[in-house]
Amino acid sequence: MKFTLSWLKDHLDTDAGLAVIVETLTRIGLEVERVEDKAAALASYRIAAVLTAEQHPNADRLRVCTVDTGEGGPPVQVVCGAPNARAGMRSVFAPPGTYVPGKDITLAVGVIRGVESRGMLCSGAELGLSDDHDGILDLPADAPVGQPYAAYAGLDDPVIEINLTPNRPDCTGVLGIARDLAAAGIGTLRRGVLPPVRGEGPCPVAVTRALAPGDDALCPLFALRLVRGVRNGPSPEWLRRRLAAIGLRPINALVDITNYITFDRGRPLHVFDAAKVTGDLTVRRARDGEEVLALDGRTYRLDDGAVVIADEAGVESIAGIMGGEHSGCDEGTTDVLIESALWDPRTIARTGRRLGIVTDARYRFERGVDPAFAVPGLDLATRMVVDLCGGVPTEAAISGEAPDTDHLIDFPWTEVRRLSGLDVSRPEMKVTLEALGFHVAGSGDRVKVLPPSWRPDVEGKADLVEEIVRIAGLDRIEAKPLPRIDATVIRPVLTVIQRRTRLAKREFAARGLVEAVTWSFIARADALLFGGGAPELALANPIAADLSDLRPSLVPGLLRAGQRNADRGSGDVALFEVGQCFASDQPEGQTTKAAALRRGTARHGGAGRHWDGAARPVDAYEAKADALALLTALGVPTGGLQVVPGGPDWLHPGRSGTLQFGPRNPVGYFGEVHPRVLRALDARGPVVACEITLEALPLPKHRPTKMKPPASLPEFQPLTRDFAFVVGRDVAAGDILKAAQGAERALIAGVEVFDIYEGPGIGADQKSVAVAVRLQPTDRTLTDAEIEAVSRKIVAEVARRTGATLRG
Repeated sequence: MKFTLSWLKDHLDTDAGLAVIVETLTRIGLEVERVEDKAAALASYRIAAVLTAEQHPNADRLRVCTVDTGEGGPPVQVVCGAPNARAGMRSVFAPPGTYVPGKDITLAVGVIRGVESRGMLCSGAELGLSDDHDGILDLPADAPVGQPYAAYAGLDDPVIEINLTPNRPDCTGVLGIARDLAAAGIGTLRRGVLPPVRGEGPCPVAVTRALAPGDDALCPLFALRLVRGVRNGPSPEWLRRRLAAIGLRPINALVDITNYITFDRGRPLHVFDAAKVTGDLTVRRARDGEEVLALDGRTYRLDDGAVVIADEAGVESIAGIMGGEHSGCDEGTTDVLIESALWDPRTIARTGRRLGIVTDARYRFERGVDPAFAVPGLDLATRMVVDLCGGVPTEAAISGEAPDTDHLIDFPWTEVRRLSGLDVSRPEMKVTLEALGFHVAGSGDRVKVLPPSWRPDVEGKADLVEEIVRIAGLDRIEAKPLPRIDATVIRPVLTVIQRRTRLAKREFAARGLVEAVTWSFIARADALLFGGGAPELALANPIAADLSDLRPSLVPGLLRAGQRNADRGSGDVALFEVGQCFASDQPEGQTTKAAALRRGTARHGGAGRHWDGAARPVDAYEAKADALALLTALGVPTGGLQVVPGGPDWLHPGRSGTLQFGPRNPVGYFGEVHPRVLRALDARGPVVACEITLEALPLPKHRPTKMKPPASLPEFQPLTRDFAFVVGRDVAAGDILKAAQGAERALIAGVEVFDIYEGPGIGADQKSVAVAVRLQPTDRTLTDAEIEAVSRKIVAEVARRTGATLRG
């Protein structure tokens, strides 16, 4: 929402400066995003008179001018290349040291082709005011020499832009903003009286709301008035300047009046050229396939979800959004129909989104306009049309009535203290509410409050508290420390998932991965690749075509992020993310996952080339190490963890694994991303990833104390024995490890694979798996006979459970 300072002061009688107004707007919840003060930017530019303009001695296209700057000193010499520079003209002069926005330079005294130049005569483009750079500004002969150009051109009116939240439709007009400032003590609100317009005779164009039963809310009220004998032409200078300041292009007086009232009062209107309207007007639902050529020059195809204004020849306007080009007003318009109506906000929003139309009218109607100002807004527009264009108005033709939005709120004054902690006196609270337009009845501890018609967002007591607190100021809330808790053990406040989320981020970061935060929405094609794409997970209103579905996995977002880094020269990336994923639209379908992705040579030990060896690309074991490190950091017991070959379709079938606590409880996956998936995402490998579902992990065991048990350090030296087993190729090495571990649990402290061999000396369908078994005695040194006995148990147990034989 944009407006100028002078426009604001049309409704607010105040002596406050720009800085105070801007600070107050932000303080009361109307956050100021930008202030455009051209007077400050153009402060150095002055109106000057060109006394002489002689041909440059060394350049055909340059002139040497002497300029009177109005400062009382001798004329200033300026070298100018504009073709229209001539003696006797008035233009705009910039002295040395001035910043020129159109050229992004700061002027200095210079020598051009051997002639000194002490400033510049400027064009509109150089001042950043227009695209005209063919010549310097040619001002009228009576332009006062020496006066600041910004003041002369009316550019000394700052433009303020606020970031308006959707719940404040009253502040889509300058009057509403002025009302808030007046309530905050920045001046007094100017309360102009709007007497009704008395027309001559009835409006000859009838209005019919042809809506089905139950559709009355689509258009509760439609008001129309004809003004005969208007003279449509350019708007007066003050109106054109005001609209141009906020970025609107002045068109003609009739259209400019409706745009002005839209921003001044938050009341969108529309004008029809009465000569181009056939018969009476009808408000109805559009018919499927019906088309209309709109004022933006585009043809829109409608469906029955849209509401239109039509005459006997067809659609003339998309209700509440944009008028049709056929009945638009131009310089030949002599009779004009002015329309002011109420439209259903949801219908306007849906239609605008479907058609892709964003207009100032839609912006206001979909937030909700003041229903009580529909007819007064028509009278205000009629009065401006008559004042600026002449003509004779008729009486208004009104169909329907404004809905009754009155609702009393039973409000105890103590609610402000209870909800906000702010102490405000009752008289101050009452004055604040009344200044904002609320009616307050009663004098006791509880009062009845009636919200004004322009505040549909105020529904209950908490809303009234918010109004009082934002005007009073959050800075008035006294800072108080939290009470001390003595002799009480503070219970943990984080849930298991919250703790796991923090621990997962810490562990992945400690392993050299960089956190990424990607969208929770991905393209449908990406979702299908990773097991998603269900219809119920598609967004009804995606912000972009490639953000259409809720993500089933974190990996596609990390893959895209990794490839973007690679495209910019950083191919060795290691990323992680902890966030929400979605398997269905039910609460149980939302889970928290932790994923890590490594690309190129971004191994845990370091990425890139090194003098002591060639760089090795990442492999599935890097992803497995990340996954197991995460489980360890989360305190998940891995004794019962099973590593099963293979994983989901987005992982390489021969270079991936599933982590599970039994066949029915998979907790995550790891491995190399499938080449098919990389091609579909236009990514290049090698890329490995792991993903763990935090909710699927076993809950931690509750212990009576968090104290760690005392360290147990055996006094006897451990010893290692190596075994090479010949097994079938389909036997997993993990099965051999589990069998060896279970042979003698009291003595065996660890088992690990150190060699796998396939080739000569081994059967074609067999392999050799060599394991190292570490024995740790606790009460005495083992004898050779005891060691041999344990070895025989290990060989026998592995043979029993896997069919292995000891390699000779």
